[in-house]
Amino acid sequence: MALSTSTLYQHLLLFLLIIVHQSPPCSAAGGGSWSLLVQNAGISAMHMQLLPNDHVVMFDRTDSGISNISLPKGKCLPDSNDCSAHSVEYDVATQMVRPLFVRTDTWCSSGSLTPDGNLVQTGGSGDGFKVVRVYKSCGTCDWRELPGGLAEGRWYATNHILPDRRQIVIGGRQMFNYEFFPKMSPTEKAYDMPFLAQTNDPNENNLYPFVFQYYDGNLFLFANNRAILFDYSKNKVVKTYPTMPGGHPRNYPSSGSAVLLPLRIKNGVVEAYDVLVCGGAEKVSFGNALNGKFDDALDTCGRIRVSDPNPQWVMETMPMGRVMGDMVLLGNGHVLIINGAAKGVAGWDLGRDPVLHPVIYRPNDKVGTQFEVQNPSMIPRMYHSTAVLLRDGHVLVAGSNPHQKYEFATPLYPTELRIESFSPDYLDRSASRLRPKITKANLVMRYGKPVDISFMITGPMDPKMVMVTMVAPPFNTHSFSMNQRLLVLDHREPVKGARKNRYTIGVTAPPSGNIAPAGYYMVFVVYKDIPSPGIWAKIE
Repeated sequence: MALSTSTLYQHLLLFLLIIVHQSPPCSAAGGGSWSLLVQNAGISAMHMQLLPNDHVVMFDRTDSGISNISLPKGKCLPDSNDCSAHSVEYDVATQMVRPLFVRTDTWCSSGSLTPDGNLVQTGGSGDGFKVVRVYKSCGTCDWRELPGGLAEGRWYATNHILPDRRQIVIGGRQMFNYEFFPKMSPTEKAYDMPFLAQTNDPNENNLYPFVFQYYDGNLFLFANNRAILFDYSKNKVVKTYPTMPGGHPRNYPSSGSAVLLPLRIKNGVVEAYDVLVCGGAEKVSFGNALNGKFDDALDTCGRIRVSDPNPQWVMETMPMGRVMGDMVLLGNGHVLIINGAAKGVAGWDLGRDPVLHPVIYRPNDKVGTQFEVQNPSMIPRMYHSTAVLLRDGHVLVAGSNPHQKYEFATPLYPTELRIESFSPDYLDRSASRLRPKITKANLVMRYGKPVDISFMITGPMDPKMVMVTMVAPPFNTHSFSMNQRLLVLDHREPVKGARKNRYTIGVTAPPSGNIAPAGYYMVFVVYKDIPSPGIWAKIE
């Protein structure tokens, strides 16, 4: 199924037209650059997860038609003549793609990276509705599927790893409840969550709810335009937050995005707990898009300090509207807003005008100065596109298939099989003298215990400008990165070593699993907003 020369030429013309007509009218582009890594990954990456061996699992759905990569000889989907793969493993170092065999339908499913580094992935459509799938990367491993692993069918649900190492699976289409995996007993059922029914409007704008673990162990949940603090152990709403101003929906299919802003730890305490929700669509946009009218996406963000006694939303304006965007925490604590469209909503062919320019959001800058437009990609990333941070500081970008099947020749936005990377400006050659390099290969952390990290830096260094961050690698799909969090560790000023340009910085590991659920994290030494290449750390 290689694309013909004429088709590639048509695509190139389309991309050039998009760049001419879709450049933002606001501010000039800032930094950042793009690189094409893989011309044909074989599948369109609807879902993406970085593993702690620097491989990335990507998959779409099993009923999207014949993909562009074959399964090993003799393997085909059950009761089908489809012998193509719908999942692949991408090796960041070699840029090689290996086909994986997923049998049940993973369409619009969810997942989490478990503390032992395996991807546990849940739900989907059709025969995948109640399936749990486990992927352990070993170079030759493949998906292991557990039919009936869920008590209820989960389609458009959200997962989160808990301090007890289980994951909670919340919501889904017409599923106003939650459950856990693994189960405490074979008879454990789902638990009702009325909040999901209350936020379920006629367009179901509460799918893929935004979920973040609060530092007391409860969960902050945002659905549609409302938020609560939820005690899942008692099935009880602890606190209700104000409706976001404007009242517009931010969850699927209106599909804004959300991120838990960096958690700065001082003396074992998180200083503030802020959530940022950006983009989305107006209430009428979904119905209008079904009728061929594509409304402008929302250009507003709401930021709320959940830890305040009386939390209120503070509204900010992005340089451009965006629906179906992804929010990626970078190693320096900045937020990259990337992918998506300027008009319409999520769904089959319901978005228009790709937003090719990413935006950097700097949480600590003054309101009104926090956003900076970055240089554009040439590849539209519409419905079903994804983005994840890599350990080397690049952001891997893939996917985009706004069609029910794989379509390459005639659509306005063809099915996209290319993988590219975005390089934030901290990767510019001009910053290389200021970029630290950690000299350890990996770390093991214990809650609340001190850890020494050795690093090098070429140029002169101000010790007051150094910090250490750790980033949980999230499961990314449908404009939300599940389990994404960044911690700024409590630290002492670096001490210069006996050898030139070598230093040691002492940090304290996070105090508990409420603040940092057990598992793998990428650790970065950051100097003047320039992060080192990361190393893997496991906290237990």
